[in-house]
Amino acid sequence: MKLLASWDSGLAQPQKKYVAPKIFARDVSPNPAHEVKIYDYLSTIASEHPGRKHIRTCLDSFEVEGPDGKHQCLVHRPLWESLRALQYQDSRRKLTEELLRPVLWCILQAIDYLHSECHLVHTDIKANNIMLSLEDESVLEASVKEEAANPGPRNIYADRTIYQSRAITRPKTIGLPVLSDFGLARFRGGDRNDDIQPEIYRAPEILLDMDWSYSVDIWNIGSMIWDLFYNEHLFDGYDPATNKLSNRAHISEMVAVLGPPPVSFLERSETSWKYFDHSGCLTTGVDLSNKHSLDVREQRLDGENKRLFLEFVKSMLRWDPNERLTARELLDDPWLNNYNL
Repeated sequence: MKLLASWDSGLAQPQKKYVAPKIFARDVSPNPAHEVKIYDYLSTIASEHPGRKHIRTCLDSFEVEGPDGKHQCLVHRPLWESLRALQYQDSRRKLTEELLRPVLWCILQAIDYLHSECHLVHTDIKANNIMLSLEDESVLEASVKEEAANPGPRNIYADRTIYQSRAITRPKTIGLPVLSDFGLARFRGGDRNDDIQPEIYRAPEILLDMDWSYSVDIWNIGSMIWDLFYNEHLFDGYDPATNKLSNRAHISEMVAVLGPPPVSFLERSETSWKYFDHSGCLTTGVDLSNKHSLDVREQRLDGENKRLFLEFVKSMLRWDPNERLTARELLDDPWLNNYNL
């Protein structure tokens, strides 16, 4: 965190505010200018949608000159840590059901806002891109005072000084989840030439080179739940023949976990013949003996609670994107809303 004393907040008199600058390396992918464009667009949306507060905003953007050229900078409100960092504080590295529910509720609110009012697809939903808000900024003030009283180590060069990061005292309460990082966000969707999403969370329409839209985010969340709740990937895409990730291994895993796709869905892909025959049977030859269905893999819950949870996840992991529930529909799900099970 850095204090930018003269940051222009748009008021007549500049005010001191704690902000978190994000400085991009040069020649990075995704293009920083695209992320600035998305944040500028989001700032124009006038909405009272409850999901808006779960979307990270950008306070300002500018460029700074470095030894090798200009660097794009974004200015954000300070947030706390990522959801992944919170998850890893538990010795089992698994979120509890009591924590998973409200986290998913907030993220689905954010996604419903993005899809229904902003017409954006995030395409890069993962635990590292979900941050926890910081409601108590007194911990920042305390850190600044501690640095002034007991300066941390630093390396001083002719043209710059590099400071060692200082740990900030954990706040008494943690704020709500906030979806961040919009560098890969797209308007409405894309075509079959797009290579989007974290590899392990890619939807079948991406693996099968099909047109895509909002429902890729829904698949993304459904896959991510397994990482959060079980600390394991639902699909890892590992191909034993090459010791690398591959589409054929990833698609084969999907069949093992979810069952075969509808033939009508495969007929919409020009590349499905690489993995399936005309009747929809898998032809990859990948060994699936150690891959099991969702019903078998779920071991943490029991009874009606387990049934409802699996129905919730399966409603997001349907082969055909047209059959997946929307974020708005998922917010009405009985498992997500029943805290007394």
